[in-house]
Amino acid sequence: MSKKEITVQDVDALLQKSWKAFREYRKFPLKKRAEFMRAIAVEIDALGDDLIKTAMEETALPDARLRGEKGRTIFQLNSYADTCERGQWLEARIDTADPNRAPLPKPDLRKMLVPLGPVVVYGASNFPFAFSTAGGDTAAAFAAGCPVVIKAHSAHARTSALVATAIWKAAEKTGMPDGIFGHVETNSREIGKALIQHTYTKAVGFTGSLTGGVALWEWANQRKEPIPVFSEMGSINPVFLMPDKLKQSATDVAKMYATSITQSVGQFCTNPGLLIGIEGDDLNSFLKTLAEEVRKVSPGTMLHPGIAKSYVENRATALAQADVETVAVSDTAAAENQGTPTVASASGQAFLNNPVLHKEVFGPYSIVIRCKDLAEMKEVISHLEGQLTCTLMASDKDIAENNDLIELVKDICGRFIINGVPTGVEVCLSMHHGGPFPATTDSRFTSVGADGIKRFARPVSFQNWPNEFLPDELKEGNPLGIWRTVNNELTKS
Repeated sequence: MSKKEITVQDVDALLQKSWKAFREYRKFPLKKRAEFMRAIAVEIDALGDDLIKTAMEETALPDARLRGEKGRTIFQLNSYADTCERGQWLEARIDTADPNRAPLPKPDLRKMLVPLGPVVVYGASNFPFAFSTAGGDTAAAFAAGCPVVIKAHSAHARTSALVATAIWKAAEKTGMPDGIFGHVETNSREIGKALIQHTYTKAVGFTGSLTGGVALWEWANQRKEPIPVFSEMGSINPVFLMPDKLKQSATDVAKMYATSITQSVGQFCTNPGLLIGIEGDDLNSFLKTLAEEVRKVSPGTMLHPGIAKSYVENRATALAQADVETVAVSDTAAAENQGTPTVASASGQAFLNNPVLHKEVFGPYSIVIRCKDLAEMKEVISHLEGQLTCTLMASDKDIAENNDLIELVKDICGRFIINGVPTGVEVCLSMHHGGPFPATTDSRFTSVGADGIKRFARPVSFQNWPNEFLPDELKEGNPLGIWRTVNNELTKS
């Protein structure tokens, strides 16, 4: 549907169709769902250079970055399809009956995850493939047995429409029900609210700003039947520069972080926006090298004028705060819609006193906080909000001597990194891309990796059902050959 045509009545018709598709699709075998997802991957690949060219025109992202992201999207679809088919994500549990148990007989109980229903997914601005139309949320919902309605991001609407055609082609070729996938292009707040508050919408996936994510969460909770909203809203991803590590390798660490801060014009939700160290010669050496490296990086064109405008404004606000020093900016002047690589610095006390310095500046910006000692570093940690990631740059000595600090950091993040950078998110079962609020609206779930399938499913327990009427996943003899926990033992038998 085009932006000019979409109405509340259109939303109703779309979700009526989606609900009808759900009643059919939820019964499809895992193998059939996986076949559909693999077919989407094939159709996206077949879009070839036209897809890359269109995305380049809309986002200003370079060819290499987009080809890599397209490859990741195809991998996600295939990876989640494989996980869907294996069935471990269903968490099948079986406790067999014991009629002779005293004082009461034990019933036969079998539990598994079942799909929620139609899922509305909001495309992300900074990942036109991997977190958008056929991205991780869509793949996870299809794997769970849920139809998807996409609200395309206006920054890459033509790209989204191309990917949507690939999904529809795959749906037709694999015999999916009509309504398995819907595509909406609109900037209307009214339509966005209608999508979430429709009776047949059962969950929401979102990647974007804190303001946007919280608004969706509030709409969902205003419903007569509240529904889960899985909003990933970014973070400042603090990096803790431990003293012994900086003494050993301040220069190398600074060069590593200059690259991470400025990569893809800083337009990652895992960009390291906060670097925290302890005042002294080693931190000064780190700052000197970081400044030298950042000055060498030329400004880059940002994803769209709205993001560029926000970066300019938020950067200016941060740098204008009392006790904030501008350490380095790019030696090259920025053109229109470009983001200037920037590093600032402030004392630990200034950070503790000023909540503005805790806010994300989305782009190639980071601030270095100079703490007086480890005690002040711990105080800074205790004032940080929930994060997607936290990173510890530390020697073995630093780790051994700072268990209390490490425990404090662990409390505020979803992914805890040692001696690396937060940018770069591996797609695998062990990845957790989430974190305590305000990084996400539900820290228990990930939006990257096939464990994300579980967001769009809920547990149902079947008591004393005849075997022939149970779902295949729970039947005696394990006809699907999946891993199940039977009487507290994990088995395929």
